[in-house]
Amino acid sequence: MLTTSVAYKDAWQNCLSQIQAQTSAEEFAKWFLPIVPLEFDGSKLRLRVPSKSFVDKIEGHYINVLRPLIAESFGYQTRLCYAVPKSEQPTISSAADNASQSIPNRIDPTKIQNPVTIPGIPRPIPRFDPQLNHNYTFENFIEGECNRLVRSASMAVAINPGSSTPFNPLYIYGDSGLGKTHVAQAIGNEISLRHPELQVLYVAMSKFQSQFQAATIEKNIPNFIHFYQGVDVLILDDIQELSGKPGTQNAFFNIFNHLQMSGKQLVLISDKPPVELKDIEERLLTRFKWGLSAQIRIPDFQTKIKIIKAKAARLGANIPEDVINYLADNISANIREIEGAISSLVANTSFMGKKITISLAKEILKGYISLYQKEITIEHIIDTVCSYLNIDKERLNSAERTREVAIARQLAMYLAKQLTKIPLSAIGAAIGNRNHATVLHSCKTITNLIDTDQAFKLQVEELERLVSA
Repeated sequence: MLTTSVAYKDAWQNCLSQIQAQTSAEEFAKWFLPIVPLEFDGSKLRLRVPSKSFVDKIEGHYINVLRPLIAESFGYQTRLCYAVPKSEQPTISSAADNASQSIPNRIDPTKIQNPVTIPGIPRPIPRFDPQLNHNYTFENFIEGECNRLVRSASMAVAINPGSSTPFNPLYIYGDSGLGKTHVAQAIGNEISLRHPELQVLYVAMSKFQSQFQAATIEKNIPNFIHFYQGVDVLILDDIQELSGKPGTQNAFFNIFNHLQMSGKQLVLISDKPPVELKDIEERLLTRFKWGLSAQIRIPDFQTKIKIIKAKAARLGANIPEDVINYLADNISANIREIEGAISSLVANTSFMGKKITISLAKEILKGYISLYQKEITIEHIIDTVCSYLNIDKERLNSAERTREVAIARQLAMYLAKQLTKIPLSAIGAAIGNRNHATVLHSCKTITNLIDTDQAFKLQVEELERLVSA
């Protein structure tokens, strides 16, 4: 037991050493290193934490790790208290001590919800509701080949928002229902947790536009722009809806420039890459390309497996492995519809009191599953690639190593891996009698080209559409 208050910091370091051995490196760095011991009076240990959300996480997930170590190092009667910056109640007693205090919301209820409607906004801008859904986090974002770049870049932005990262703006695009809003909100939630001093705001372009229209009617555009220029992290969804709105574009241009020059972070969400946006000023399109553009793609087979299992776990359903594989193989929709299909399957089987089987899944999910999908074969992929690039199949399967043939061969291997479940060795054998290592190298080469060459990426997308047609 600790007997002197002078030694409490050493005792805390001892706790950290043991916690580090019981948690992953990421968990330790994220949830324990930011904690700072402030004082110990013999019965109460006061810890400074970044935010109220931090307290929730510690108490909800890590108190069973922390509590025994605190008891061993500081005494079994020691109570934990948390100091939260910028809180009206700076010290919060640990829930594990059965304390009666409740943890206050970090956003003061007296603070304005929508300051752009209030004329004469002062500086610094009062704290406001960031408009974030706290259910959208990186922890429950299913990562796969289809979204790995987006997830990695988004986490990098969340850790170091603003001028310290090259991903500013971070431009995320992809079809509807693939998780763009989820990852955008996850960025906001993670920044709020790690950097509670920053003002984060998530807003849909439709709301941004309606605010601009109201400001125009009320002759309050300077205050509208003034408010958004005071945000530290601006997450703007459905940026494509700027199309054909010159007044809103001009206002956003001024906001964008100010935030960029001030080292603030912008995250832009769209259903199209910048090059495909129509009726948007070139000066804005150019700025959208300053940072990183990253695409979320339709989930591949393995990612769909993860999505189905995660959804089943949330519903408390036991779905057999063969049914999971069947669903992943036959549901070719977006994530939102995949999750809807699982919810429908679980609900129907529960009401009927039956176990989930493949035959029952076929019957219940007729609207989600295409039972007669055209089978994509390697031969079909090779024919499509050769036709698209105007290369003979004989050259593709030969030992020729010219750039045009090598690229065609790599594209065929990449598409075969992405669009079929055929083993890598079989793909290599069918395309020039190569081994699985060559297939892996080819897929990596194509992925790198997609990430760095916009024109090439558009070609690959066109090929994917032709193969799947």
